[in-house]
Amino acid sequence: MQVEQPVLQALREQGPDLAAVPDRGLIEQCVERVVIDPEVIAITLRAAASGANHDQQDATDAATCAAPAPATSVLRVPWSRTPGKRRREIILPEHAESPDHRPIRAETRATLVRAIALGRRWLDELATGAMAAPQAIARREGCSQRQVERTISLAFLAPDLVRAAVEGRLPRGVGVSRLIDPPLKWQRQWRMLGLPH
Repeated sequence: MQVEQPVLQALREQGPDLAAVPDRGLIEQCVERVVIDPEVIAITLRAAASGANHDQQDATDAATCAAPAPATSVLRVPWSRTPGKRRREIILPEHAESPDHRPIRAETRATLVRAIALGRRWLDELATGAMAAPQAIARREGCSQRQVERTISLAFLAPDLVRAAVEGRLPRGVGVSRLIDPPLKWQRQWRMLGLPH
């Protein structure tokens, strides 16, 4: 846990004789309670605590966490929780009529990103001469020439629009069908979707 390490470190700093005490024993023998706030961990020490039980009796007798004075019976350790997930800011339409501003569905996003990557690959094959024409790609892929051409059109999407798709920041309702055959001017692509840019 994120909390465990700072607590153990604060306890061991109370005396060099605590270095040999196992983690679990140190907490059981020395800690009355731990209170976690957004910016600090408050560790209340036991009123009369001795070191953890382990094989060497000398080390057990020597290890003590008892606070020498009431003022030091609570240890305060600065702390902040590590964020688990990066927040995603959803790009909302400029003139949204519906209050439903949910992000693009995960499966829709996966399909869109896959189609963009496929379109770029097919465009690269045509540009390098690896494939002679869209008809050749259609024969190889077992689909129509129109489908190949529509997929290749996704290779011309604005880079920041592609980034928003990859990061899942597009609103629900924006998928492959909304983005095929986009205007070549990047700003017009955003306007086509009614999104701010």
